[in-house]
Amino acid sequence: MSEVIDIITAPVLPVKNTVLYPYLIMPLSVGRPGSIAAVEAALSSEDKVLAVFAQKDPSVAKPAAADLYHIGCLAVMKRMARAEDGFQIVVQGTERVELIDVLQEKPYLQARLQRMPVPQDADAETQALHRAVLDLAKKMQELVQPQVQMGLGHIISEVTDPLHQIYLLASLLSLDTEKEIALLRATRREATQLVYDHLNHEVQVLELRNKIASQAESEMSREQREYMLRQQLRAIQEELGERSPEQSDVTALRQKMEEADLPELVRKEVKRELTRLERLPSAAPDYQLTRTYIELAIELPWKKVTEDNLDLERARSILDADHFDLEEVKDRIIEHLAVMKLNPGAKAPILCFVGPPGVGKTSLGQSIARSLGRHFERMSLGGLHDEAELRGHRRTYIGAMPGRIIRAIRRAGVRNPLLMLDEVDKLGRDFRGDPAAALMEILDPAQNYEFQDNYLDLPFDLSKAFFITTANTLDTIPRPLLDRMEVLRLSGYSNEEKAEIARRYLIARRIKEAGLDEEQLVLPDETLGYLIRHYTREAGVRELERTLGRIARKVATEVARGRTEPVSVAPQDLGDLLGPERFLPEQARKKLAPGVAAGLAWTESGGDVLYVEAALLPEGKGLTLTGQLGNVMQESARAAQSYLWSRLHALGIDEERIRRSGVHIHVPAGAIPKDGPSAGVTMATALASLYANCAARSDTAMTGEITLSGLVLPVGGVKEKLLAAHRSGIRRVIIPGGNQKDLREVPEQVRNQLELVSAERIEDVLAAAVPELAERLVERA
Repeated sequence: MSEVIDIITAPVLPVKNTVLYPYLIMPLSVGRPGSIAAVEAALSSEDKVLAVFAQKDPSVAKPAAADLYHIGCLAVMKRMARAEDGFQIVVQGTERVELIDVLQEKPYLQARLQRMPVPQDADAETQALHRAVLDLAKKMQELVQPQVQMGLGHIISEVTDPLHQIYLLASLLSLDTEKEIALLRATRREATQLVYDHLNHEVQVLELRNKIASQAESEMSREQREYMLRQQLRAIQEELGERSPEQSDVTALRQKMEEADLPELVRKEVKRELTRLERLPSAAPDYQLTRTYIELAIELPWKKVTEDNLDLERARSILDADHFDLEEVKDRIIEHLAVMKLNPGAKAPILCFVGPPGVGKTSLGQSIARSLGRHFERMSLGGLHDEAELRGHRRTYIGAMPGRIIRAIRRAGVRNPLLMLDEVDKLGRDFRGDPAAALMEILDPAQNYEFQDNYLDLPFDLSKAFFITTANTLDTIPRPLLDRMEVLRLSGYSNEEKAEIARRYLIARRIKEAGLDEEQLVLPDETLGYLIRHYTREAGVRELERTLGRIARKVATEVARGRTEPVSVAPQDLGDLLGPERFLPEQARKKLAPGVAAGLAWTESGGDVLYVEAALLPEGKGLTLTGQLGNVMQESARAAQSYLWSRLHALGIDEERIRRSGVHIHVPAGAIPKDGPSAGVTMATALASLYANCAARSDTAMTGEITLSGLVLPVGGVKEKLLAAHRSGIRRVIIPGGNQKDLREVPEQVRNQLELVSAERIEDVLAAAVPELAERLVERA
């Protein structure tokens, strides 16, 4: 049977996000000028017919034919009502049409259309597929909301045309435009298959959603049931005189509170929190938080203290047994014990141990705690950025906890422990606050008697605690914080002192750690001295202890392999045990060229020898400085140059030669930043040596600040600098006259091996350091 193909002409109505199917009635809002003109044209026609086509892109405001899908639905207008911005119309789809050609685009789209009747596939397979679709629709009817159930019931029971049923079911599935167009383009069998697939997916989604909702409702019902049962159980337990686990917790905490010796303010707060805890169910989030807070408040030692051991002789013997030298610190601790003996109410001092790494700052704190009979708690503040780490987090925050100070007090179990705050010079600061500012309250005796941790939110007396802080340098400690501490400097050790420390403490400790007996490893004094000079170079003894540990492990390996005789390590054996020497026996240069002078510097790691090198730049200009010099060192170089320019005649220097050349000053090593005023005399000596073309003495080093008038001013770190010179093999040192008072801090054996020259003016330095200049100065005097 041949199909009848008709070509018709009709106005085109573009629509967004929807597709009209045959048989279906659809309300539409018409507001665009082209669409309003198309509706008016259809109304003026006899059959009131227009073609409804879906837009490919809903965002196009004025769609042309290219913006429409080329298959649509012919529709008859059933109803029309005018609105403020256009029409409200109701149309009914009649048949499929395909857009062939556009006859006009303005004022509305007019097109030639080809009718597309749907092939009526009536084979058995299509009928079976249709019945499967109806079965799925019935199943879906049981899963959806009541208003959708009514629509499905109408389709299943009252609509008889199979294709009408398919299109109605498709309209209920909320398909996207592409899938709706595919359904409109399909034959009856294809459309039935597509609706079956979409219905099947929708039924699976609805079943899963209902299952999840049922589980959630069941869970909620279970929790409500459990809560009701718990309430009933509590009532039954009260009737029987029994206690629930929550009540047992509260009772136990209340008993702890009664047994604890709490201040009245704390007792009142704990009672209030206990009352709150009684009202909370154990499953509540605040239950465990409140319980933890109560336990902290009860366990803190509000009044518990340890009695100080005030035996001065015993304390001194403990300090001497644990540490060599450090007389100033030991005397300060004995002074505190003496004051405590005479005045038990005296406040503990707040000490700050400053010195290079490895000199025993932390271990000294442990010895002090042992000598006093106090509990020892240590915390490192290096890299700390968050103020709440010290002061605690407020309880409103998730994971809140008390600060480190309160936690340390809790661990100690008494309110007068010795608290060591390590690396106080390495505190940081950022948007979370300034830990140094919080530390000022903690270390201030005028404030810390009522220190209030943010978590605890109750005043706690820290005035009985003995605070000791440690630092490598004072430069990075804020001045207000430094003002609250008594600074005690722990300088570096001389080679002789290191040898004595090794003999008394380090060798025996490392032998024991290696599992050896003292008789199995022997280190003669000669070997120990050679080890210190050639394999370690530091202010403290940490590297020395590690090196001794390496030797002990090597010997332990030999013993483990069956060696029975003792091992005596000679200097020549160290190469086999430790490898090549790390440092030359003497760091001093054997001979200096004109323009080179040896200076002395102080760093966080102790003293060091610093060579200043100067060179003339022919036809150059000005002063060039390299070696990562800070502003103060650069100013010292300019001051030295200016002073020497003013004294060229007195020093017998060729002014014309100097005037024609620039000067370059370099201070090795270039990768290490350097600053400070104490290199002033060294720079002046290097420049004078260069200008006069006379070499400085290679056995002489110097330190001191200079002025433009030629004065030599005192500097700091004299002990560390002299130890560095002695360690490097320099035996003659020039120091400012104002530093003579600091020589008493230098070990006597070091002073005896050094020739110390005092200088008041730059001329004194030049006369002592550059022999040829000394003669010229005498001649021109």
